[in-house]
Amino acid sequence: MLQDLYNETKNRMAKTITVLKKDLTQLRTGRASSSMLENVSVDYYGTKTPISQVANISVPEPRQIIIKPWDAGLLDAVNKAILASDLGITPVIDK
Repeated sequence: MLQDLYNETKNRMAKTITVLKKDLTQLRTGRASSSMLENVSVDYYGTKTPISQVANISVPEPRQIIIKPWDAGLLDAVNKAILASDLGITPVIDK
């Protein structure tokens, strides 16, 4: 019984640490990071798809994120998804 309690506590602590690490990657430090867009989903032909699966994401400067969709028709969908997210990011479309 004591071993079961130990194992359960160990598993719960491991899950807590995993969630904390995930939350810390999304912490805003004044520097742009591609992980900020991890929870943003784009409407890709009727299916909600993570933005990282429909575009290349790069961070060339500390205050800039470049998103290049693989399909040019997704520009408006990516723009809407970023505006709908609660990130406080204003996208600029450069065609």
